[in-house]
Amino acid sequence: MPEHTPDVSPSAPDTARAEHEIVIIGAGPAGLTAAFQFHKHGISSTVLEADEQVGGISRTVARDGWRFDIGGHRFFTKVKVVNDLWHEILPDEDFLLRPRKSRIFYNGKYYDYPIKATNAFRNLGPVEALRCVGSYAWARIRPPKDQTNYEGWLVARFGWRLYRTFFKTYTEKVWGVPVSEMPADWAAQRVKGLSLGNAIMNALLPKRNQKEITSLIEEFQYPKYGPGMMWEVCCDKVLAQGSTVELKTAVTTINHENGRATSVVAEHRGGGSTIYPATEIISSMPISQLLEAMSPAVPAEVTAAAHDLRYRDFLTVALVVPAEKVAWTDNWIYIHETSVRTMRIQNFGSWSPYLVKDGRNVLGLEYTVFEGDAAWSAPDEELIEQGKRELEKLGLMAYDDIEDGYVVRQPKAYPIYDDRYRANVDVLRAWLAKNTDNVFPVGRNGMFRYNNADHSMFTAMLTVENIATGTDHDVWEVNVEEDYHEEFGSPEKSAGSLGTGRDAPVLSRATLDAASSPHGG
Repeated sequence: MPEHTPDVSPSAPDTARAEHEIVIIGAGPAGLTAAFQFHKHGISSTVLEADEQVGGISRTVARDGWRFDIGGHRFFTKVKVVNDLWHEILPDEDFLLRPRKSRIFYNGKYYDYPIKATNAFRNLGPVEALRCVGSYAWARIRPPKDQTNYEGWLVARFGWRLYRTFFKTYTEKVWGVPVSEMPADWAAQRVKGLSLGNAIMNALLPKRNQKEITSLIEEFQYPKYGPGMMWEVCCDKVLAQGSTVELKTAVTTINHENGRATSVVAEHRGGGSTIYPATEIISSMPISQLLEAMSPAVPAEVTAAAHDLRYRDFLTVALVVPAEKVAWTDNWIYIHETSVRTMRIQNFGSWSPYLVKDGRNVLGLEYTVFEGDAAWSAPDEELIEQGKRELEKLGLMAYDDIEDGYVVRQPKAYPIYDDRYRANVDVLRAWLAKNTDNVFPVGRNGMFRYNNADHSMFTAMLTVENIATGTDHDVWEVNVEEDYHEEFGSPEKSAGSLGTGRDAPVLSRATLDAASSPHGG
C-alpha cells in the first residue's frame, strides 16, 4: 500500500450543514469515527488534524516503503458495535487473523507471557528455580507488611526473586518511577488473580482460545497494512460523503460566548489561519490544550489544572534487518534486562508481511520517555546507534547485520494518573459544562483516559448519537475495558477503576517530579 495522502477536497455539500456545523478536532480513531458516524445521520463535518497524516496514536508511519505501528495495536474488542464498525470501514479481506504471541526476554531466554510455571522453571534452571520456590514460600510465610504498594502486592504473590525477574524492570521502564511507589490497587486490574499457584494451574490446563481475560487472548484481527490503514480508508470514506479533512492544521483558539463555543481558529503549517464556525465541537486533542485554547481565556485556577496534567511520551527506533536473522515469531517481546533501556521490541514482520519488504524485517525498539528529556531530544542518528548497540547487547541481532534505522516520536502517548489528576480533570470538565456545553471531549487524550482504540471509538459513537438524535449517554461513564483484566462476575474491583478505561497506576506527584527532572529517572 503506497504512502497515503488523502484528497482533502469534499465531494458535495451536505444538506444537514444548514443545521449543524460540526468541527472535529483530531483525525485519530475517535475523531474519524465521529465523522463517519455523523454521515449516518446526514451530517457532514470538518476535521482538523495537526499532523500530516490521519490515525493519531493508531496511525501507521510510512518511511521509504516500510510501515511502522506505534506500540502495536491488536484489534480485539468486547464491544460488538465497535467490531462491526471496523468491518464496515474495511472489508474482511483486508484483515489478517494473527496468532497472539508475546514473551518476556530475560537473561538470554524467552519466558511465556502470561507466565507458565513449567516454562519459567525450565528457563531458570533447577538451582534458580528452587531459589524462586523458596523465595515464594518465604513470602507466603512472611509476606511484606506493606502491601499497599505494587511491589509489596507482587512480592506477596510471587516472592522477591520472581518479582525482580518478571515485574520490576519492565514496569519501571514504562512509567519511569520505582515499583515500590506505585499503588497496589492498580494490580487488581493489571494482574488480578495471578499468583505462582495460579501460574502452575495455567501451565497444566489444556490450551484454549480464552477471551475472558485480555492477557489470555490467543488470536486477534489486524489490518494487513497496519492500523493506520483503517483510518486512511475511513478518511477517504468521509471525504467521499462530503466532509472535509484538513491536515497539518493545528487548532490555536476556540472562541466562546454566552455558554457556548462559536468557532475554531486553526493555523495551517504552510502559513495562514482559518476561522471555522461551529455549532458543535468534538475534541480529541489533549484536554489540557483544549482549555488553554479557549478565548476568552479560562480562569487562572482552570489554567493551573490544565497545566498540572502530565503525560508519558513514547518513541520507537525501527531497525531494518535481514528477515532470516530474526529467530523469533512473537508480535513483540518484553525486555526485562536492566542493561538496556528499551522496554519492548516489536517484530513488524510478525504483525503483517505487508509492513515489510525485500526479504527484510523491521524490529521496533520502544522507549517511554518524558518529552524534552535527553532521550526525546537526542538526534535520530544517536538513537539509532543506541538501538543497534542494544539489539546486539541483547544477542538478538549482530550490529553489522542492521541495515538502516528510523525514529518515530509520539508525544502524549500515555496520560499519567498522578494523585492530582482526577481533581484536575474534574475542574476542566466543570468549566466546559458551564461555559461551552457544545464542546465534547472524546478519546484517550480528549478525556485524559488511558484506554484502547475501541474505547476511544465508542466514546465518539455515543457522542454522535447524543448530538444527532438527542440521546443522553453519559460518555464519561463509559468503560469498555472494565473487565479486560479480570474475570466476569467478580465483585472485586479496583477502587479507582470506574471510568478509567485500561487502568494505569495512580502515581505520587512527588515521585513523578523527581523522575522527570533533569537528574531523575
